[in-house]
Amino acid sequence: MEQIFTLAFLTSFLSAAVSTAIPLAYASMGEIYSEKAGILNIGLEANMLAGAFCSFAVAYTSGSLWMGLLGGIVGGLAVCMLHAFISVRLAQNQTICGIALNIFLLGISSYFLKILVSNNPAFPQVATFPKLAIPGLSAIPLIGEALFNQNILVYILYLLIGMSQVLLKHTQWGNSLTAVGEHPRAADTVGIRVYRTQYLAAAINGMLGGMSGAYMVLAQLGVFTENMTAGRGYIALAVVIFGRREPIRAALAALLFGAAECMQFRMQALGIDLPAQFMNMLPYLITMIALLGSIGKQRDPESLGKPYVRDAR
Repeated sequence: MEQIFTLAFLTSFLSAAVSTAIPLAYASMGEIYSEKAGILNIGLEANMLAGAFCSFAVAYTSGSLWMGLLGGIVGGLAVCMLHAFISVRLAQNQTICGIALNIFLLGISSYFLKILVSNNPAFPQVATFPKLAIPGLSAIPLIGEALFNQNILVYILYLLIGMSQVLLKHTQWGNSLTAVGEHPRAADTVGIRVYRTQYLAAAINGMLGGMSGAYMVLAQLGVFTENMTAGRGYIALAVVIFGRREPIRAALAALLFGAAECMQFRMQALGIDLPAQFMNMLPYLITMIALLGSIGKQRDPESLGKPYVRDAR
């Protein structure tokens, strides 16, 4: 147990927690935009899977990590725009649509992976983005290695968190987005283009969800495997709730969940005798506890999950 309190262990653990939290942070950041506009996208798992597979396929065929990242963004965007079309344009049930997309992407990504693998004698792999240490900051004890010796996608996320905090809290567009999610008919009456705002929010959600999946391939593993997201899309939804739909709070919540996921591996490495089944369920147990702790402490947007039909009475 003494090993847990050493600087080396804590530094290593925090670095792993940050790396694990990044996909959750990207996905939850996109979902915040979507939910602010009144669209509940349960299909984050589908966004992430599409981003992961498309980034892998494009990076593998092109040999470019940046092209792979673009492919992941486009993949996530396509899935999310399909969800938006069904939810906004066709005014169908958003929850059912999201669940259906999760199942669909799980199957189709596995199918195309088999096609890609069948043409290769060895399982295909791609390179990953290298770490870029920020001089001075990366030398700070404990947090320097974890926060400032990361790959470029992590630093992009840092910028997106700050930009999103300002955009959603301190701009006219952020106020319009909130108005659409709260009272779309009133927003429509005062001249806010509700459908366009919702589609734009869905597009941001799709691109960030695609980057989430792309990060797992291009920064963590270098490969795509079946169901590699393994429920992280659902955990990202919990991050949004626990973070009260605020970018900075959501980023901190993602770090908490990332730490919970890392804890199971670190405890096993230290030889702590706990049942493997308990260790596997630890991240999801913390998810449920976090959700229970958030009951009554926040209010959902008034029109969240409710399709807006302009001509309805």
